[in-house]
Amino acid sequence: MTIHTPTVPVPEPSRRIVAIDIVRGIALLAMASYHFTWDLEFFGYTDPGLTAFGWWKIYARCIASTFLFLVGVSLYLAHGRQIRWNGFWKRFAMVAGAAIAISVVTRIATPDGFIFFGILHQIALASLLGLAFLRLPALLTLVIAALVIAAPIYLRFEALDHPWLWWIGLSAINPRSNDYVPLFPWFGAVLVGIAVAKLASASGMRARLANLKPGRWANPLVFIGRHSLAFYLIHQPLLIGCVWLFSQVMPAQVETPQVNFLKTCQRSCEQTRNATFCSSYCGCMLTTLEGEASLDRLENNDQTAEFRAHLGDLAGSCTAQTEDKMDEGGTQ
Repeated sequence: MTIHTPTVPVPEPSRRIVAIDIVRGIALLAMASYHFTWDLEFFGYTDPGLTAFGWWKIYARCIASTFLFLVGVSLYLAHGRQIRWNGFWKRFAMVAGAAIAISVVTRIATPDGFIFFGILHQIALASLLGLAFLRLPALLTLVIAALVIAAPIYLRFEALDHPWLWWIGLSAINPRSNDYVPLFPWFGAVLVGIAVAKLASASGMRARLANLKPGRWANPLVFIGRHSLAFYLIHQPLLIGCVWLFSQVMPAQVETPQVNFLKTCQRSCEQTRNATFCSSYCGCMLTTLEGEASLDRLENNDQTAEFRAHLGDLAGSCTAQTEDKMDEGGTQ
């Protein structure tokens, strides 16, 4: 007599979604282009402040947001059904170790702007915190993400101004760093990625994406996307080394602190006011700072409450003087 036992369906193993690797590869190349421009600025081949304002600033934030969004997506795809602790801790150790290494190296190379909490630090911490959101409803996760993103706009605390607390992102000052990606607001992008991945899985979009098979043109992007940590660690030393070698042959023109201040001030001011106003306003700021012999304090990123308050008063005074001058001249 043959006994037939019911067949228990075995869940199909998750297939790697090549589209995610492609998007990650594109983001890595975009990051490399931004870093190359930053390197040119660092060595004096472009105007100071170029990558800190305007479209370059938006470009940088879009790149960082894409990376962190994909961190959330990948975290859910890898551990949404069940947390695979061995794989998780292995990946976490690699990212956290790389983040610590970057802090050590940049502390030695650029002590005034070393990376104490950059993109890799954020990825490591966000991966750990993100585990708590894998089982929450997608809508609730999106609501929390919105609160995290909005928090720095409405919540700033002087009590968090201590360097050991800057990683939170809610201090009253903006710390100086070559790569500053604090918990608030950037963890919000990871939460959005988790929520979107969860919605995509429920709607069947995840399965459709897994069936996509791009042509051979995508192979380089897929390769880069699957080796993102190695690419991140290698590309910047390579780029900055190339620019340094070029600078030994054709060094950039050295500008005075006054010229650098005016260029940076003008670029920052023109984000909200016209060029005529900004030229007069920045001239007022420079004249006053030089008269006080405090331009060096600004260059050295003095973040004391007293100096920040003084700069605020000075900016208000120069703004009023410039507006009065333009009103008298009939310029709006």
